[in-house]
Amino acid sequence: MSVNPQVVQLGNNENNRNGKRTMKPLFQKSSDCSYVSCYCEENVWKLCEDVALRIPDELDSCYVVFISNSCRTVPLWRQRAGREEDRLVIWDYHVIFMYAFDCKTCLVYDLDSELPFPTFFHKYVTETLRTDQVLKSDFHRFFRVVPAKEFLQQFASDRRHMKRPDGSWIKPPPPYPPIRSTTSSNNLDEYINMDAESGPGEVLGLTDFVKRFYKIDK
Repeated sequence: MSVNPQVVQLGNNENNRNGKRTMKPLFQKSSDCSYVSCYCEENVWKLCEDVALRIPDELDSCYVVFISNSCRTVPLWRQRAGREEDRLVIWDYHVIFMYAFDCKTCLVYDLDSELPFPTFFHKYVTETLRTDQVLKSDFHRFFRVVPAKEFLQQFASDRRHMKRPDGSWIKPPPPYPPIRSTTSSNNLDEYINMDAESGPGEVLGLTDFVKRFYKIDK
């Protein structure tokens, strides 16, 4: 279900003749993307930065999605860190990049997933999100959806959440300096918090999240 860049290019040629907006492959392969384990929010920020630099016109069609809940226990399947056959992981939070190209195509870019890169939204829902109906309420997922352009401009993290009390790193940080905005050095918790009344973007339950983007993908 991944997008073949050659197929996309053939479609582009036809669309160019018709004067229509064309779909561009945002990233050729996941191995070309900036990635540091356990820093999903920064990995996604780097995806936003890359699109803004190379194909800025597409950034308005991109979204950053934080997945968490008040207990910070969110199950996701088909994750590379999973050890069982279904590759289930219980994250405290996770972050994905989404490209809602038009009314027919929505793609998910998840650098921690074993699914193709990218994956169509409905496939990601089916195989990674599945359903909340069989889960205890402590494991129900919520989704903070933020326009990628806004996230790129406003997100900041000093990486304090990845340090132990003695100051040592839980996981080695990315090689580049911490991400700062013009107004903050650390606002990560505002994105992880799933209080619908505060924070950037909008917070949706699983059903509303699927309804918002699945209408794009059918």
